Amino acid sequence: MTLHATEPAAATDAVLDREETISRDELEALQLSRLQHTVAYAYDRVPLYKRKFDEAGVHPTDLRELADLGKFPFTTKEDLRLEYPFGMFAVPQHEVARIHASSGTTGRATVVGYTKKDLADWAKLVARSLRASGVRPGMKVHNAYGYGLFTGGMGAHAGAEALGCTVIPISGGQTERQITLIQDFKPDAILATPTYLLTIADAMMKQGIDPASTSLKYAVLGAEPWTEEMRHELETTMNLKACDIYGLSEVMGPGVAGEAVETQDGSHIWEDHFRPEIIDAFDPTKVLGDGEHGELVFTSLTKEALPIIRYRTKDLTRLLPGTARPAHRRMGRITGRSDDMIILRGVNLFPSQIEEIALRIPELSPHFQLELTRPEGQRMDQLTVKIERRESVSVEGVASAAKVLQQQIKIHVGSSCTVNVVEPGSLERSNGKLRRIYDLRPKA
Repeated sequence: MTLHATEPAAATDAVLDREETISRDELEALQLSRLQHTVAYAYDRVPLYKRKFDEAGVHPTDLRELADLGKFPFTTKEDLRLEYPFGMFAVPQHEVARIHASSGTTGRATVVGYTKKDLADWAKLVARSLRASGVRPGMKVHNAYGYGLFTGGMGAHAGAEALGCTVIPISGGQTERQITLIQDFKPDAILATPTYLLTIADAMMKQGIDPASTSLKYAVLGAEPWTEEMRHELETTMNLKACDIYGLSEVMGPGVAGEAVETQDGSHIWEDHFRPEIIDAFDPTKVLGDGEHGELVFTSLTKEALPIIRYRTKDLTRLLPGTARPAHRRMGRITGRSDDMIILRGVNLFPSQIEEIALRIPELSPHFQLELTRPEGQRMDQLTVKIERRESVSVEGVASAAKVLQQQIKIHVGSSCTVNVVEPGSLERSNGKLRRIYDLRPKA
């Protein structure tokens, strides 16, 4: 793929933070020191942690080496909900500079807080992530993450400003206006969810605009799992380099990890601020080694307002050695979330698996939905994959594409399904995070 001729050099021309360049031994010594402080700090200041540690029979003084972290209990989303709104805060209210919260659509909202130092650290790590992904001081950055209680918009905004960029704070939605501003303001980079960037590209094509003709050179994408096939789709369609950024509100927000543009081989976790673990999702007492696939767990090392100890993210991935930042381990691609997993006739299935397979079939687009039903009188659940054909594909070519997708899902996932290829533009488009799964089964 030919990129814009004005593309600056990769991260080799950037001034890195000292912590990005230290050795693994130095980093682990820093982690241990910060971890010992954080565990004691949380025990002394957050009643939930004192109660949980005491019930588990552990004390902060038991943490003498990094491996001892496995002795301590997990924190879950349910813990944050039970302590709603401010029971997890470790500082008095007047020291909390900002509050964010989840939408609460799946239960009581989870609330997170930040001191001024927390906000400065957060901005620094988002800036580090953006810089790793190719964004440079002086660039114009189009921020299409949602603003408000969701951490994405304001977190990305502060990081881009800290890097020295000019921020265009458009937020999510208003796709027509997004396109107008991209054409008029000529930003160098865009921050969005991958499915919303796809929505923007599709809308451009419908207006007769070539998405590859814009000024955009970099896309820093996160807030939902996406595949290498989706990266290829976006890079080819929009003539840019697309990198991942990872985070979640309970741990900090975006910027917990970021992908390097020169390698594009997974996001490096900023381990000077977070200690990651991988556990067996079905037997959480088992801490797995690097390279083994399981559930990602995070402990914060520097947070003041809301220290988090062994937070179960439900994201499924593995830890890999660092490359562009050798001391900092990488996350493999998020294959899904344990709470997004569909169990269909005993087979575990994730939307990202369908995306990966579908985007290898030229006739099919990246726009799909998964519908789960249980027909009346039947005991077995049924899966229907509704997926749009590409504009260039005739109706006659659809039947063979549907058959190929059905066969490939059976081979690679191990489950039978029905494939329904629908007209381009007929499925719901993303305005932020996209809903993929529609569970239409009768409620018990």
